[in-house]
Amino acid sequence: MTQSLTSDAFRKRYTLNCSILLSELPLLERPAAAKELGFDNVEFWWPFAESVPADKDVDAFVNAIKDAGVQLTGLNFQAGDMPGGDRGLVSWKGRCSEFKENAEVVAAIGEATGCKGFNALYGNRQPEHTPEAQDELAIKNLVAAANSVARVGGTVLLEPVSGTEAYPLKTAADALAVIAKVKEAGANNIGLLADFYHLAVNGDDVDAVIENHAAEFAHIQIADAPGRSYPGTGELPLEKWLNRATELGYNGVIGLEYKTPKDEAFGWLNAANVSA
Repeated sequence: MTQSLTSDAFRKRYTLNCSILLSELPLLERPAAAKELGFDNVEFWWPFAESVPADKDVDAFVNAIKDAGVQLTGLNFQAGDMPGGDRGLVSWKGRCSEFKENAEVVAAIGEATGCKGFNALYGNRQPEHTPEAQDELAIKNLVAAANSVARVGGTVLLEPVSGTEAYPLKTAADALAVIAKVKEAGANNIGLLADFYHLAVNGDDVDAVIENHAAEFAHIQIADAPGRSYPGTGELPLEKWLNRATELGYNGVIGLEYKTPKDEAFGWLNAANVSA
């Protein structure tokens, strides 16, 4: 089936991650560029260097979203120096206060934009601390984050990640175990971010994860593997996985989170490698 970039089905189904895609452009120009491409929805990793940026910088980001006429569907909490290898502050001992301050800024951006999904990267293992101590802190921080975004109707997303050995959440089961503990601690607005690329690269049984948990997915992101490029460049059965997740109850948007230059990134949609 041919998929037009401007069809209603396309606009409603996908959300463009403007931190990994459109990276050739200045950050504040990316929402408008996404709209020009036909997207109504966008998501971002944490778009600032600081955990608590200046008000003027927050306003500029929010205005770029609003002026472009797109909906912000997802935003990461501060994750540290991502290019340097950091993968989140949730379990990072020594930065607890910073994470909680960041959570308040995240919630404020959610309130200003109508964003409801907030990705909290768990953080790498620190050799100077025990895993148990980090995990205990992570539960406290995730509860605090969930409470912060609850006031805007938000959900904290927890994601297994590949490519960083020190990151302890590799499979859906790893993340779901943490989610269960957060819910036991009294915060129910937390759910699994099922990134099919990360799960597959880590060797998880994606078919089984979908069969057992699709209706519980709080968000889905996709990229093909190997290569982390657009669907059709690798070996993953993304169309099958997305269709089955939908059949089993997932009704959210699908995040396009892959690494491809802008001029090459979206032709696959017309070829309908993933049907809409």
